[in-house]
Amino acid sequence: MRRVATHAQRRVSALSAGVLLVLVLGSTLVIAKGALRHVGPLTLAALRYGLAALILLPLAVRQEARRWPWPPRVWLRLAAIGLGFYALGNGALFVGLQYVSAATASLLLGLVPLVVLLGGVIWLREAPTRVQLVGMGVALVGTLLFFAPGLAPGEPLGLAILAIGMLGNASLGVLGRPLARDRQVGPVTLAAAPLALGGLVLLPIAVAREGAPQLALPEVATVFWLALVNTALAYVLYNHLLQALAAFEVSALTSLSPVVTAVGAWLVLNESLAILQVVGMILTVGGVILIQAARQARSSGA
Repeated sequence: MRRVATHAQRRVSALSAGVLLVLVLGSTLVIAKGALRHVGPLTLAALRYGLAALILLPLAVRQEARRWPWPPRVWLRLAAIGLGFYALGNGALFVGLQYVSAATASLLLGLVPLVVLLGGVIWLREAPTRVQLVGMGVALVGTLLFFAPGLAPGEPLGLAILAIGMLGNASLGVLGRPLARDRQVGPVTLAAAPLALGGLVLLPIAVAREGAPQLALPEVATVFWLALVNTALAYVLYNHLLQALAAFEVSALTSLSPVVTAVGAWLVLNESLAILQVVGMILTVGGVILIQAARQARSSGA
């Protein structure tokens, strides 16, 4: 009887952490959108990832004591994640956020599982399951409904930049999965090393394009918050959830972050959505959850 109670308590604790993770993830673009009024997008991304890496690297060094030195292929994969996911993917995300609403950027970012699915169909010739096809259809219908009211001036450019960011974000699952699956590096290192590289690559580009950072105290506090809470803490929460919940449950929870972003943008940034866009967002999130569910079912059956 005590074992059942303990299991139930762990579930409640994990789900509470999941709710906190969704709130943290959903708030990221709202906070970043507000900060972009005073800080350049590349500067904000570089400082956020560089500081988050400094927070996580001591833990990573301790974790890698038994695996060091890494073979060249591990270095190459970590470098590719840093360049593809952080420098290109998230750099483009922050730049595109200047032209579109936080809710729009979050919705498109939530479509990354759909991009990964399409990439598997095209390049790996992996036939999608029926549930995945249904999820793909629902997500696409939802996305069309979301954009049905039309685009504001500047949004087409923002969407094009965000499309590049989506491709970069999709690279994490493709490149990081073998490292995690084969335990070639620890989970903290898998976040910290690419974060450090992404920040190092973005910083000189940011200085060249946006000038040396000149931040007032509110902007400094925002950058530290994004690095500590929305990057380092979010990563710790995510890994805690993977240990306590099924992979699909974690995916379903994180897929809800665009809804949190939309609510936060409405409350903080005064960005409102039409009813049709709300319906479209709900359908898109539901479609992505179906895709994730089918992928988990396929992995479990393999």
